[in-house]
Order: sequence, then structure tokens, then C-alpha cells
Amino acid sequence: MNLVAIVGRPNVGKSTLFNRLVGMRQAIVDETAGVTRDRHYGTCEWCGNEFSVVDTGGFTSKSDDVFESEIRKQVMIAIEECDLVLFVVDVGTGITDFDAEIAGLLRRSNKPVVLAVNKVDTGDKMYGAHEFHALGLGDPWCISSANGSGTGDLLDRIVELLPEENTVKDDPYANVPRIAIVGKPNVGKSSLVNAFLGEERNIVTPIAGTTRDSISTYYNKFGHEFMLIDTAGLRKKTRVKEDLEFYSVMRSIRAIENSDVCVLMVDASTGIEAQDMAIFNLIARNKKGCVIVVNKWDIVEKGNNTMKEFTEVIKKRIAPFSDVPIIFTSVINKQRILDVLNAAATVYSNYSRKIPTSELNEVMLPEIENYPPPAWKGKYIRIKYVTQLPTQSPSFAFFCNLPQYVKDPYKRFLENRLREHFDFSGCTVQIYLRKK
Repeated sequence: MNLVAIVGRPNVGKSTLFNRLVGMRQAIVDETAGVTRDRHYGTCEWCGNEFSVVDTGGFTSKSDDVFESEIRKQVMIAIEECDLVLFVVDVGTGITDFDAEIAGLLRRSNKPVVLAVNKVDTGDKMYGAHEFHALGLGDPWCISSANGSGTGDLLDRIVELLPEENTVKDDPYANVPRIAIVGKPNVGKSSLVNAFLGEERNIVTPIAGTTRDSISTYYNKFGHEFMLIDTAGLRKKTRVKEDLEFYSVMRSIRAIENSDVCVLMVDASTGIEAQDMAIFNLIARNKKGCVIVVNKWDIVEKGNNTMKEFTEVIKKRIAPFSDVPIIFTSVINKQRILDVLNAAATVYSNYSRKIPTSELNEVMLPEIENYPPPAWKGKYIRIKYVTQLPTQSPSFAFFCNLPQYVKDPYKRFLENRLREHFDFSGCTVQIYLRKK
């Protein structure tokens, strides 16, 4: 699929245009300059042509933004990767030094370039667009990414310049398992994704909250095929001060909702804290598969049984849903990171496991006979039949004469017997009792 990169200096409306092209609010938009940091991918369809769009951070130099050099590197990679560059400028400010610098880069890149003059909301602003001819990148296209005017003509021009290869197809990654990397800020989520991919795909700095958007990346190595989703760190609600971080948190929660398996990263130096538990409960509430990764294990002082004791503490905290793989890693030293992928793949196969009804009844009915539900007020409860429900996560219906009298302890017994006979490690199991 062809790739179009949106580039420009900060605050010219690149992310607003990106959201308009992909047809949803996928990239965070805010008045603050420099919101976008990582490359952000989406798909745009126009008149039967489909192409990928990548949103990049604002290109600056000598600013006080600590991420400046990393963002410049990401912009350069995007320009190298793409088939066409969409260069966005702001009609209100005219040509700035940064615009001239980017134009020089683009002329040397030998890539087809479409120059979009943004924020042309009214007719009289069109006259200001003509000064952009001076950049030497062909005719400027007047658009307003906020209200959408001029974007149709712009898309016609983009489709005209793209190499011919496309007709609209379904999303090629629709059936690929989605794995979200979640956790508090600064536990090493982006570093883990970069270690998996073997390249600096996402910006990493020691500053908490570097990642702001949920960034999806296709991964196909070592016999594993996943969509890896790097998310922003989730802090306590009371600590979230700015709108920007609120959007980032919302994106992370949505990434959990749309994933199949969540890799919850915990900082080994602090242990499992209340916020880690809140994120774990969010994963369990959404009935997603879970793998717990204890990162920064290299900086922990170790005794004879440190790992065993740490595992026991975590299992005690997350009970009763304690059947979760726990892996101790050091992303910086590339220690046990392949185990994380293997565990995620195992949890996904458990998560999508479907057990034939005949096999379920063969295994579960003798267990229920040996240990039937306790009688309630002299009434005996008889479970006759079990079947798996056609839900995404493992759910089972037990049909009986008096479902209202079966209490939680017995439901836990049924769940434990199911886990004993069938591997549901890392997945929540829902038990429903129905009238036969």
C-alpha cells in the first residue's frame, strides 16, 4: 500500500488533517504546539484508492523541546519511507525559517511533494497562499483541515501523484491478534516495543509520559504475528492535570478495549502498586488476556528466592484471578524479552480456544457429580448440561433446575475445575448458570 507522510513545523494542523484523512479522531489534537511525537499511522480511502497516511511530529531546531532531535529523526525516517510527502504550512504566518528548511530537505529527497496551505477558512485568506510559490514546490493547495474545505481537491491531487497499485481491499491486519503494552508511565513500554522490533520505532526518554498516542505496529518475527500497540502510561486520575494527558489516558483505555491480550508492565524497583492493580482490574473487567511483565529486574538486589517471593506477592494481590503468566525482564539488557512474546502467543491461543460441547460434558459432569452444588433450604440443585458460549473471551453456561440458588463459591469451584482440565492461563473465565 502506498504511504503518504504529513510533515511540517509544529502547530500548522498536521494531526487535524491526519484525522480528517483517516476519518476519525485517531491522533491527539490540542492548542499546545508539539503534541505529536511518534509517527502515527492510519488508512485513507478516496474514490476507490486506498493508501496509508503517517502523521509526524513538528519539525524544529534550537527549540526548548527535549524531544526535538528524536522528532527530527522520526520525520526523516517518515520522508525516507513514504511514496509522497504532504507538506503542511500555515497561511497565517507565511513562510518561516523552518518552512524554508523543510522545503530544502524535500527538494533534495526527490519524492513527489504536495504543498497544502492550511487554515484558509475564508476566501480573503486565499490571496496569502500565493507567497508559498517561493518554496519552489509547485502550486500550493488551499485547505482548512478544521472544517474540511479544499481537502477533496487535495486528495484528488495526492491520488494522481501516487504510483498506481491500489484498489480498495479489506484491512490486511483485521484478523491479526492485537497485543497492547500497558502500564504506568516510565516502566519501559516503548523500550519493550523497540526491543521486539529491533529498531527505534517509538521515542524513548527517561521522562515519564513521553508516549502520548497509542501507536500500532505490525510485528512478524520468530514465528509470531501480532499488531503491537504501545500506549501512554496510565496515572491516577487525580494526578492528570492537563487535557493532553487526559486524551492520552482515554486512548490507552480504548487500546485495552480493542486488544485481545494486554501485556501489563510493572516496575520491579517499586513492586506492584495500587495503580498497577487499577490497570489490571481494567484488563480483567474488559475480559482480555493478560501477561504481567516485571521490568527493570536488573536493578533489583536479589537473594536466593527473590523471584519466587515476588511472584507470590503479585499472585496474592491479583487474587482470585491469579492464573496469569508472570515474566521478569530487563528490556535494556534484552533479558527474557522473547519469553514475553511466547507468553502473549500462548495467552492468545487460550483466549480464542473453543471446546466442543461433548468434550466439556464428558469432563465436567463427573466433576459436578462428585461434588454437587450444596442444597439450599432443602432444595437440591442438579446441573444437567454445559456448553461454551460464542463470546470472544471464554464463557460457559451451566444449565440447571434452580440457577438462583448457586452461590459464588461454587462458581469458583466450577472455574477451577475448568482451568484444571483446559489451559485458560492468562484469561478470565465467565461462569453463567441458566434455567434448563
